[in-house]
Amino acid sequence: MNPPRSAVGTLMFLALSTLPAIAGESPAAVPYTWKSVQIVGGGFVDGFVFHPTAKDVCYARTDIGGAYRRNPQTRRWEPMLDWVPYADLNLMGVESIAVDPSDPSKVYLAAGTYTAPDVPDGAILRSSDQGHTWDRTNVPIKFGGNEAGRGNGERMAVDPNDGAILFLGTRKSGLWKSADGAVTWTKVATFPSDVLRLSAEEAKLPAWSGAGRSSIVFIVFDPGSGTKGKASQTLFAGVSVMGKPGLYRSVDAGNTWKIVPGQPTRYRPNHAVLASDGNLFISYGTDPGPMPMVDGAVWKLDTRSGAWTDITPDKPDAQRKFGYGAVSVDAHNPKVLIASSFYRPKGEDVFRSVDGGATWKPVFGSGGVFDYALAPYVKDTDIHWLFDVELDPSNPDHAMFTTGYGGWETYDLTNLDKNLPTHWVVMSPGIEETVALALYSPTKGAALVTAVGDYSGFVHRDLDQPAPDGNPKPPFLGNTKDVGGGALNPNVIVRVGHARKEGANLGYSLDGGKTWHEPASVPDPKANEGDIAVSADGGRWVWTPREQVPFVTSDRGRSWIPCAGLPKETRVVADRVNAKRFYAMTLFDGKLFESVDGAVHFTERPLVLPGGLPKRGGSGNDNRTGRGDDRGGQDRIYATPGREGDLWLAAYDGLYHAPAGKEFVRMPAVEQIHAFGFGKAAPHAKMPALYLVGTVQGQRGFFRSTDGGATWLRINDDQHQWGLVLQISGDPKKFGRVYVGTHGRGTFYGDPKAH
Repeated sequence: MNPPRSAVGTLMFLALSTLPAIAGESPAAVPYTWKSVQIVGGGFVDGFVFHPTAKDVCYARTDIGGAYRRNPQTRRWEPMLDWVPYADLNLMGVESIAVDPSDPSKVYLAAGTYTAPDVPDGAILRSSDQGHTWDRTNVPIKFGGNEAGRGNGERMAVDPNDGAILFLGTRKSGLWKSADGAVTWTKVATFPSDVLRLSAEEAKLPAWSGAGRSSIVFIVFDPGSGTKGKASQTLFAGVSVMGKPGLYRSVDAGNTWKIVPGQPTRYRPNHAVLASDGNLFISYGTDPGPMPMVDGAVWKLDTRSGAWTDITPDKPDAQRKFGYGAVSVDAHNPKVLIASSFYRPKGEDVFRSVDGGATWKPVFGSGGVFDYALAPYVKDTDIHWLFDVELDPSNPDHAMFTTGYGGWETYDLTNLDKNLPTHWVVMSPGIEETVALALYSPTKGAALVTAVGDYSGFVHRDLDQPAPDGNPKPPFLGNTKDVGGGALNPNVIVRVGHARKEGANLGYSLDGGKTWHEPASVPDPKANEGDIAVSADGGRWVWTPREQVPFVTSDRGRSWIPCAGLPKETRVVADRVNAKRFYAMTLFDGKLFESVDGAVHFTERPLVLPGGLPKRGGSGNDNRTGRGDDRGGQDRIYATPGREGDLWLAAYDGLYHAPAGKEFVRMPAVEQIHAFGFGKAAPHAKMPALYLVGTVQGQRGFFRSTDGGATWLRINDDQHQWGLVLQISGDPKKFGRVYVGTHGRGTFYGDPKAH
């Protein structure tokens, strides 16, 4: 796929070469092949969109990992936004997807992750070839692809009678219209503005939660109100409000809007679908989601008579507080519906009706069978966040629903009519939406061990297949912050994080990740997350828990002592050769620390860098992610594999090297770093291969050096950028292989292309 064209300029492509960078010129490139390290799913797939008439045309959107197109032959999802560069990383959160009912080749994305004031505005991406190539329109609108209410929708829709007309509902900017196929947009000034104002109570909420309220969450056209080539006259808009009407209707092609009378107001509308017989079905809940709902319902509006009917499948009450996430209707039989619960205490379910909502049958409660084989780790996690449920317009047996780790689908939904169980499989192959917080490639054994946000981490022995044992445990971590192991004893691997249930926040393996154990004790009852350093021989572990001083153990956690001489939250690294040596640094205080007694005591000396200490900067400080997350590999020291006392400092604005016993020197060409790591040395090379994510001589990308940082080659291309990338590590077992951890598109591995 190509990067998008826009009115502000044309993106140029980097010619591939195998020549190293020449001083003053942008680095040349070596071609690489990139593949996903298979986890499958892993994040919130918050919406599906089927084309209403074209068989097998289907798209999925995610909150931070871009958007996907379904390949009907392989039943795998193909990414559509991997070209997004770091400068546009905000576009990796997709607020809404719209298809053109009259042209299955066209698809539109409302792209933008956060609405914070210092986050860039969003963009509308439009494609005429099902997302293989894109054009772009920058809009003065902030989207919230990873904010509250991200499962609502769809907020953008194409007029089924005139494909040039689109309407777009936003969080903070009102209603917008395009009359030229999304090339230009105009705000609809006549849409009532009072309903879009946050209440005093809502204004006090955190920004990410408040942005989900008083926003326009869906647009629905009535195809019968127009004719081919003539705009539909009737359309509906839903606003996420409680205590007042949230459903509006226009009968003059969106020029004026009025409240639909008789509607329920005790909860918020979140999804709507218009059946072929003129009935509008709406799901409701008290929260935009994904926070819990304490009440909700499904209602039917007869758009011809104006009559409202409560058709809630399983009604919440004072003891069972929950809401409804979504509703869908069979495109060819308006009596067939499915609806999904949200935070239902006795377990989530999808309900199905064949009589227009008069009666319902629970799908899972009637004997749903789940097959976890395509993603074994999901067996440990309950189904949750069912914020979209869809019936395939071309196959009444095929249904999908979203969940926090991807989604599920069935191809025998009508088994319910025969009182037989339905069978569900993981629908996520091809989708990788995890956030890599650390990457560790041992010198022997497993190819890669990942520390992953929201999960217990994974041991990857076969990079092309999901780990058969799923989340390693004990302990069962709900978030894995760091992982490391013994450079000379790769059987020892240690990971730290935050336990999902009762248990320690540290786990260790003595057999290369095959089995795991919890320590006998932890340094402090509140110790969690933070960073881990493992001595070269695997015998000593230094854990710096969040907001605490570093602690060291030499007996697998039976006892811990604080590391003397280190301030709180100081990240420690182990020498790769001498098991007694450890290092630490407080970069912006200009201090370097070293221990030669196994991390029991550290001595301090001034950190002297040519040109002075760097300024604070980087992904966690410029707030490009909208959340201030500093998850990268910048502003850290690294110990060189195979060389005692040899250190590298990857500062945000430069790379420094200190050979054993010498001062740091700045390496040429490197201007910015977001991630840094080592890999196996090139044949006949004296130094390990170096890898970094950042900017070298004006070129942003991923780079490799085989001569100690003297020269660099770019190893990615404009089609493989993935927005924000904060982790990189070479493989110590195979020269050229590199692992890249993204902020929402999972983990990739790359190998040089064969000549």
